[in-house]
Amino acid sequence: MIAMSSQTVMAIKSYQNQAEELVKNYLLADPFIPYTSILAGILVCKVAYDLVQLISAFNFKTYNGLTKIQRIEWNNRGISTVHAIFITAISLYFVFWSDLFSDQNIGGLVTFRSSPVSAFALGVSVGYFLADLGMIVWLYPSLGGIEYVVHHSLSGLAVAYSLFSGEGQLYTYMVLISEVTTPEINMRWYLDIAGMKRSNAYLINGVVIFFAWLVARVLLFVYMFYHVYLHYNQVIQMHAFGYLLVFVVPSVLAAMNLMWFGKILKGLKKTLAKRQ
Repeated sequence: MIAMSSQTVMAIKSYQNQAEELVKNYLLADPFIPYTSILAGILVCKVAYDLVQLISAFNFKTYNGLTKIQRIEWNNRGISTVHAIFITAISLYFVFWSDLFSDQNIGGLVTFRSSPVSAFALGVSVGYFLADLGMIVWLYPSLGGIEYVVHHSLSGLAVAYSLFSGEGQLYTYMVLISEVTTPEINMRWYLDIAGMKRSNAYLINGVVIFFAWLVARVLLFVYMFYHVYLHYNQVIQMHAFGYLLVFVVPSVLAAMNLMWFGKILKGLKKTLAKRQ
């Protein structure tokens, strides 16, 4: 019995070592990272879609009463929520806690720093943008209008360039922090589709969206542009295309964020007025 247990332990360790070697030599090996990470992102989207569909069908009565396109959007929003939680956590870590992009780190210009982990996370995000954009275009305009196509196209392009070139990953992660607002936006849609627009949960959700949007999609962009200003001597050494992306993509997204923020503010005022 003891001998069998020892053999089992040795077998487990052997499989563990093989798995670690696979991750080290292939999944996180520099030449393969962009491709394996993008495929991983697309695969995660597929798994998340199926899980949301399965869980919702058995646990939410509202789900079974929806139309086909509403169920697709329900599942699709589940994907975006999973991606948002993942990439927000990774982005916060690299921007505020990791030494990789710290000014105290003397490992080269901040605009050219990257690591296997930072690259892999960006690849997963590219996989998400590709999968989600594909669904939006395929079912257009049921899952979103032209603004969603523009947003996903610009975001996917910028993240992909940062992934394959290794340039500007810090600024890419700064912009990706804005995904923190996605779960709240999705929750608002879920509450609406469940007929809970007059509930306290809907009101609280609106307030949370307002402050989250203000911090992550307005003030954080101001901080990003300020950081670019302080490190302009490093930014200007990027490839011309990367240099352009640092200014154009965040500027367009910032303009769209301000437009949406105006709508959020208007909606919140309307909701609060009804409560008085």
